[in-house]
Amino acid sequence: MYQYSAFDRRFVEERVEQYRDQTRRFLNGDISDDAFQQLRLRNGLYIQRLAPMLRIAVPYGILSATQLRAIAAITRDYDRGYGHLSTRQNMQINWPELTDVPDILARLAEVEMHCIQTSGSCIRNVTTDQFAGVAGDEIVDARPYCEIIRQWSTYHPEFDWLPRKFKIAVNGAESDRAATHVHDIGIRVRRGDDGAPLFDFLVGGGLGRTPVIGSLIRQGLPEKHLLSYLEAILRVYNRYGRRDNKYKARIKILVRAMTPETFRERVDAEWAHLKDGPSTLPDAEVSRIRACFAPPEYDDLVDEPALLARQRLQSPAFNTWMRHNVAPHKRSGYAIVTLSTKVTGVPPGDVTDEQMDAVANWSERFGFGEVRISHEQNLVLPDVAQRDLRTLFDLASAAMLGQANAGLLTDMICCPGGDYCALANAKSIPVAEAIQRRFDDYDYLHDLGPLDINISGCMNACGHHHVGHIGILGVDKRGEEFYQISVGGNQAEDASLGQILGPSFGRADVPGVIEKILDVYLERRFEGEPFLHTARRIGIEPFKVRVYPATDGRPRSRPKVAAQVPTQDAEPRPRSARAG
Repeated sequence: MYQYSAFDRRFVEERVEQYRDQTRRFLNGDISDDAFQQLRLRNGLYIQRLAPMLRIAVPYGILSATQLRAIAAITRDYDRGYGHLSTRQNMQINWPELTDVPDILARLAEVEMHCIQTSGSCIRNVTTDQFAGVAGDEIVDARPYCEIIRQWSTYHPEFDWLPRKFKIAVNGAESDRAATHVHDIGIRVRRGDDGAPLFDFLVGGGLGRTPVIGSLIRQGLPEKHLLSYLEAILRVYNRYGRRDNKYKARIKILVRAMTPETFRERVDAEWAHLKDGPSTLPDAEVSRIRACFAPPEYDDLVDEPALLARQRLQSPAFNTWMRHNVAPHKRSGYAIVTLSTKVTGVPPGDVTDEQMDAVANWSERFGFGEVRISHEQNLVLPDVAQRDLRTLFDLASAAMLGQANAGLLTDMICCPGGDYCALANAKSIPVAEAIQRRFDDYDYLHDLGPLDINISGCMNACGHHHVGHIGILGVDKRGEEFYQISVGGNQAEDASLGQILGPSFGRADVPGVIEKILDVYLERRFEGEPFLHTARRIGIEPFKVRVYPATDGRPRSRPKVAAQVPTQDAEPRPRSARAG
């Protein structure tokens, strides 16, 4: 992973002292609330319903064991002993005191971490495939390009105050585990006929109250032009993006208003002034960054099919875990392990300080001291020897991180909802728990196969309900909480937005509605056909008929969704079982 230079360390340390002084002046009354809001947002601090929330930057989701232990210690010393994994591969702590934040930032700086640009109208954390560098289906390692973009975008003077927040994802594998279609910019890296990396650009994707699949505006861009083309896109957005109405300020609105074709023409015209200029990537710089991601010193291992087969026969639980939570590694004798945080009764994505310390220890014992955070709010150990998998499974199970449900129904993405977020129309966490309790049989989950359920408490879509195979959206209906269900969304390479079934349901009805949807799938699927494929093949109507039998699946009217206006300072934060 990338190691800080002397410049990096000095840069972050100076930023900590700058924010310490800003906090002191605010507390002394020398800085207004409005002015301080922008200062603290640029340092990852939100003021929400019950307490501040601090978002820690984890570039492209990679942590060292040392860094994870430091976060665990910070949660003990300044918080309530837990953190939350976000869908953008960051870590959030949920109860820091305003006066303690400068000290927390100083502690983070000691282990080469910070909270810079984790909020605000700027380029946020660049995300990628959680299996980058080790995936069996990888074409190009995306991590070096994420780091190049991170360094280029951090405090870039031209793009430090964009019309709205801006999110970039990069994917270099056959499977799109980075959700590139629903980002402001999604970049797909592949190889040309000569083996050189080429870049395809999707622009204008995003969720929220106006969900959009990104438009392909450039294919086959050579490596040296990566930053200059990004600069051209950002310049067009910075110039033409709406600043008079922040609810229409995202680039997806601009691309739709211009049309993708016109937007592409504007970008190409801007790029004509930038191509082969100062932003051209030198080969030496690419090589320098790529060297930071050189493979570790792997042992010369061979695959262990006989050992694993014997262990799987001896333990049905281990067999199930192997099937769902262990992925192929590009090196023989190794595997990639997903440690699920999705335990019934615990908010999805929450991890305790004890769990963080344990995972840090396992990353050193069973790998090379590296941990990943996935888009699905789980932890990943990227380099586990196959011979150690059974031992790791036993340890993870004892620490409540051994759930064999990665990619299954209970591995839900879920925002905090009305329990904590001031914007939410309805609670999300109780709905997730009710569904987990309703469908807690592993044999049934295995029979269902891959199935994404995503839950959001409001139209801001922090739970990404639009791209869930089954999406659940909390809505306000005459002051009461109701839930709207959609079917057929997907965030992967064949991305799609879900279709709304019809009128919303009360909270107690949601698990039963999900069961009816699943019954239709089980009845109508072809042998071995995943839920998403069945839903696309048969369409929305059979699900409507089952869910709304009294009206033959054709509801007379659709309830109005209460308008919920997003603000820059009110992104949700998680609840923990330990929150008290």
